[in-house]
Amino acid sequence: MTQLTIVANIHAKPDQIDLVKAELEKLLPITRAEEGCLQYDLHRDNDNPAHFMFFENWESRELWQKHTAAPHLAAYRAATDGAVAERTVTEMTHIG
Repeated sequence: MTQLTIVANIHAKPDQIDLVKAELEKLLPITRAEEGCLQYDLHRDNDNPAHFMFFENWESRELWQKHTAAPHLAAYRAATDGAVAERTVTEMTHIG
């Protein structure tokens, strides 16, 4: 198995920043306890309070994909439906 790094960028709509932040924070303890989660850190852009970024490390792509189908991710998506302006997820491999 190859370790997988995920960089996920979430841009909240300007009037929905507090909602999106609160919902993202709910994911932290649940996800950190998931099988295969090595690191799950949430960051916020110092110059743009609507921009959040997750930096994640997973034991494998398969375990990360299991995470993406988890009930707490579905609950997050439902709670933030219409509140997120843009979301990008990049799968990466550590090389050094």
